[in-house]
Amino acid sequence: MPYDRFLYNSESRFHTSVKPYDVNEVNTIVNIDTLYVKHCKNKVLNYALNNNIIQYKSKDFNFTINPTFNFELSNHNGENNDKTGWINDRGVFINGNITDKVYFYTAFHEIQSDYSDYRRNIISEFGIVPGMCSPRKLGDGTVLDYAYAEGYASFIPNKHLAFQLGHGKSFIGDGYRSLLLSDNSLNYPYCKITTNIGPIKYMLLWAQQYYIQQNHKVFVRYSIKWNTIHYFDWIVCPQFAIGFFQAIMTGSDSTNTGNFNLHYLNPLPFVMPQENAKGAKDNCIIGLNEKMTLWKNHVLYSQIVLNTNNCKRKELFKGNGYWGNRYAFQIGYKTFDIAKIKNLDFQTEFNYIRPFMYAHETRSEAYNHAKQPLAHPRGANLYESVSFLHYNWKRIFLQMKYEYLVYGKDTTNSNMGGNIAKTIVTRSQDNNNATTQSGNRNIITYSDFAVSYLLNPNSAMNVTFGISHRRQSSELEAPKNQWLYYIGFRTNLDNFYYDL
Repeated sequence: MPYDRFLYNSESRFHTSVKPYDVNEVNTIVNIDTLYVKHCKNKVLNYALNNNIIQYKSKDFNFTINPTFNFELSNHNGENNDKTGWINDRGVFINGNITDKVYFYTAFHEIQSDYSDYRRNIISEFGIVPGMCSPRKLGDGTVLDYAYAEGYASFIPNKHLAFQLGHGKSFIGDGYRSLLLSDNSLNYPYCKITTNIGPIKYMLLWAQQYYIQQNHKVFVRYSIKWNTIHYFDWIVCPQFAIGFFQAIMTGSDSTNTGNFNLHYLNPLPFVMPQENAKGAKDNCIIGLNEKMTLWKNHVLYSQIVLNTNNCKRKELFKGNGYWGNRYAFQIGYKTFDIAKIKNLDFQTEFNYIRPFMYAHETRSEAYNHAKQPLAHPRGANLYESVSFLHYNWKRIFLQMKYEYLVYGKDTTNSNMGGNIAKTIVTRSQDNNNATTQSGNRNIITYSDFAVSYLLNPNSAMNVTFGISHRRQSSELEAPKNQWLYYIGFRTNLDNFYYDL
């Protein structure tokens, strides 16, 4: 985010680990609307570059309407071919408020695309467009057709309490990835309650998610599951904050309506439901998120995550690769204004996830939604390093990115803990489970350089040109070396992850 430098300043005391941010809370730190204002003498041009397309303002009611789109042309070079691809994404988003108590937002996208590059391989591997849904194939099967929608309505009775009903997703953490809850999956319906009291922010999230069965029948609804998330963030002092996380995933019953129990409505954090005390074994993920800010603009952050099911303390430190030792961790660093160069920022992080980390005894209770993991987009049994260098001058933005990812990919007849949709009952072995071990170890290096010019900050409308390179080596598959050149006219309102 362009305003992260203000939010991560130790003097701000802002809860940076809970995303998406509340715009009203951000505006108490920095006025977003004035960050990239560009005054023009021509009234029409000034309106186009600085205002919403349609807007209405009054004392008690305000709303704005803007287009959202992504028109991209790309050229892919690799694997002895040279192909052109494209994206045609059109939509609209509306937001507004009624007095200072009720806020609303809605957006819809209609998309067709023809990916000629590594993104097609990723869609084919997972059977879904990352961050979206299973596409419909048109014509000869190369063109994909799909849609995307999100929205919410919020009620804020006072400065300490907020209620929100919506269809979207959340992100918990200070890094590029989150090993607790990420925004890389398809949107889902949710109910969220947020409490702010002094240095404490507490979020309670109930989400209805679903899993897609292997032999799903046409015109039969997907199986529903429920996710209850507690997150308690405490700014201990201006330089240090710590967050406590718990997620409980409960799967579907034979009627595909879900086993949601009234115990999951318990608003008290980190109290396991009564059903678990009676022997139920819902998938329970717990973790910590830590942030330390030094000298105002040097930020160290980390996450530690544990799957409590089948976790045995006596096995944890034996070093025998026991499958139930399911944990993950992240450590990262970000800084702003490197060498006192304004708006030159750097971020780097390392992520490590043990095999079977997010899997469960039943497919319906895996920590995923609609074929997509709710934490790291690659699932588990991996480690990676990812780094960024950002710079912007006025409305010009430059970004360089480099990723090194190593993961163990399950073979057809084995379960070494990489695919979290496979049940832990089908695991290949109890011991000697080393991270990235699978019989099909993959190494991916991914780099990207992009230059953008921001046309309108209200809709994040921009023109972007970029070059990316992806190289993948595998123990069982032929190596892939792919270059992608792209130019786009788009609005950057959502995150979609193809670097996996």
